[in-house]
Amino acid sequence: MSTAAILDIDGTLVDTNYHHAITWSRAFRARNVKLPIWRIHRHLGMGGDQLVAALAGEEVERREGHAIREIEAERYMELIDEVQALRGARELIEELKRRVDAVVLASSARQPEVEHYLDLLDARDLADAWTSSADVESTKPEPDLIRVAMEKAGADSALMIGDSVWDCEAATRAGLASVAVLTGGFSEKELRDAGASAVFVGPDELRARMIELPVTTSIRTIASNC
Repeated sequence: MSTAAILDIDGTLVDTNYHHAITWSRAFRARNVKLPIWRIHRHLGMGGDQLVAALAGEEVERREGHAIREIEAERYMELIDEVQALRGARELIEELKRRVDAVVLASSARQPEVEHYLDLLDARDLADAWTSSADVESTKPEPDLIRVAMEKAGADSALMIGDSVWDCEAATRAGLASVAVLTGGFSEKELRDAGASAVFVGPDELRARMIELPVTTSIRTIASNC
């Protein structure tokens, strides 16, 4: 049986969630939709194809959804050089590579953003595959992106690692175990209620806990023991 680790990128490996909260706010306001930033943050981790309707309703999605997403993409790219990798992010990928057959970076971000993160993490030769929003019609919390990641990994079982309730819900819908980190700004209780079997401060703590386990430990054992 082959195993894989599926890692979200935004908020899990790179510190982007609050940048996105600001740029989504600016995009909504540019189309005369006013939302408090805290509400926007509660939906981060949800794909852009889902987020507009979830926050502002189906009518705004029909009338302004495409324009809002286009503006957010432009505003975010203006800030992307400020983004930093979270402490221990690349080292976590390295540790997972020692333990599983494949590591897939499963992002619902746009392709230019994913390319930037791959360079930021120096992960092109480390990850076995990666995804972007272009790979699916529906993003998280729908399970499509995780299923694509599983196909790219060619794996029979996998562990999802994310930072948002939407990551955990998508994993549950795909029939996978998940663990989460607090770096996305969601609480431990929220993440556990969404399906996370364990929650860590960040990628550095998750890696440290994994080091305590034998290298041969299976992915499902990691999920239950972390």
